[in-house]
Amino acid sequence: MRSNRKPWGLRWRSSVWFITGGTTSCITTDLLAYSIIIPVLPFQLERLSYHEVSSLTGWLLFAYSVGLVLSTIPIAICSERYSSRRIPLLLGIIALLGSQVMFMEAPNFPVMALARVIQGISSSMVWIVGLALLCDTTPETSVGRQLGIAMTGLPLGLLVGSPAGGALYSRFGFRAPFIFGEICTLVDLFLRLLIIEKDVALKWGYGYDPSKPNVAAIDTSSAPVIHLTTLSTIPSIQAQKHLEMDTDELEYSMLSGKRQLIRDELPNEPRPSISQRSSILTSSPVRKPLPLLSVIGKLARSPRALVALTMSFVYGIVNSMQEPSLPLHLQDVWGYNSDQVGLVYLAALLPAMISSPVAGYIVDRQGPSYLTCICLLLTLPWWIVMTLRSSLPLFIFALAAQSFFVSGVISPVTTELAAEARNMPGVGYAHVYGAFNLAFGIGTAVGPVIGGQMYDHAKHGWTAVCCITAALIVICITLAFCYTGADPLLAKIMRQQYPLVVKKPDEESTSHSDAFTTD
Repeated sequence: MRSNRKPWGLRWRSSVWFITGGTTSCITTDLLAYSIIIPVLPFQLERLSYHEVSSLTGWLLFAYSVGLVLSTIPIAICSERYSSRRIPLLLGIIALLGSQVMFMEAPNFPVMALARVIQGISSSMVWIVGLALLCDTTPETSVGRQLGIAMTGLPLGLLVGSPAGGALYSRFGFRAPFIFGEICTLVDLFLRLLIIEKDVALKWGYGYDPSKPNVAAIDTSSAPVIHLTTLSTIPSIQAQKHLEMDTDELEYSMLSGKRQLIRDELPNEPRPSISQRSSILTSSPVRKPLPLLSVIGKLARSPRALVALTMSFVYGIVNSMQEPSLPLHLQDVWGYNSDQVGLVYLAALLPAMISSPVAGYIVDRQGPSYLTCICLLLTLPWWIVMTLRSSLPLFIFALAAQSFFVSGVISPVTTELAAEARNMPGVGYAHVYGAFNLAFGIGTAVGPVIGGQMYDHAKHGWTAVCCITAALIVICITLAFCYTGADPLLAKIMRQQYPLVVKKPDEESTSHSDAFTTD
């Protein structure tokens, strides 16, 4: 039987900050388990007498992405349909534990590849369900900040995993990095067991329900008011005019910038009681999940969503394309071993831990359009600098600088997808983050293969990797300039040049304020 006893620690276990910490832990553990073997894979494959090590390393990373991509759609659909976040997270951690043990004991390359496929499936559960859980719990005004904090788990996992993997492998052998990863995974399992979802907390009167409007907090000073009984004589409404609201009127409040409609009592319709009005005002609409094809159709018709997903795809390529080639580049040019490669990763990823939460804070206050373009523009020159072989300190500084700026793009991208989920009826957070995970997964699938093959077969392999990355960033700058944000930079510039032709998005919606139909 279901217990009616209030869960222990309900308030803090269901709080926004604890959920944010739990999501950060999920992402950190996932990336730690992913990256802890990257510095050691080439050396382990060489020890097992394999040839063309960079290519084989790329295929192992590709196997991870295959599991991630193939599992994304079913995980997103099931999570949104059954509205359960905790169970998939627990299943994901169990799959992660099993995959690490399998890889640690793998006698040959095919078993290694299978273990990476299973690890990719567990990663899908973390990214899709974890980010959806965080957005479920967080108020809309703080989504960017909390996502930015959670995204610090990405560089943090890479930060700990890469140097720890190199050091443990050098001193204790191939199994040591996996034992360390399993210990971290067990700690994360404990945190996942403590998480209480929003729906459970609301039954006990705790937590914030993003689907319920706070009527008292809504500013009606700029909201147009339409009296349906006098539609023939609709007055001109000034944007900042304060209107006195009759307490006998029934209010319908719409969030997300939509206009507020205040309806007079209709003829021959019984007047609702105060308690009935309160129930109407506080009840939240039930969002029925759409079929898969409908979700795909809605996302495909949204330029903002498509651009955000394109940048997720490019981010996956950029990060993963250097993974099989960077350790070998450092070894070939400067004679670095696995320990030293891990330290280079450490120096490169520290700045990324700062940029992600700062970017999330800025997005909540300024919007994503300026920040996305600035971060991408400042990322571009450092990839050109990294083609130089004259100075190792300059190379490490350039690697750290590009990591700082490219990590600043993730918070705007994830916030854009959350905004699109709120604006599309029937599309949930698990849907958009499933699409995000799919795009990122495809990028991480093709990236290592491209990077490994180019480094092995091109005359100047590392230079080719850097040039392709720079070209992809230029494409992202163009798309972000045209489409990122509710009011993209291109639209702002066009409005300055042609103020009578191009309108702001809110002005366009206000111009249709009299286009109401009644039953």
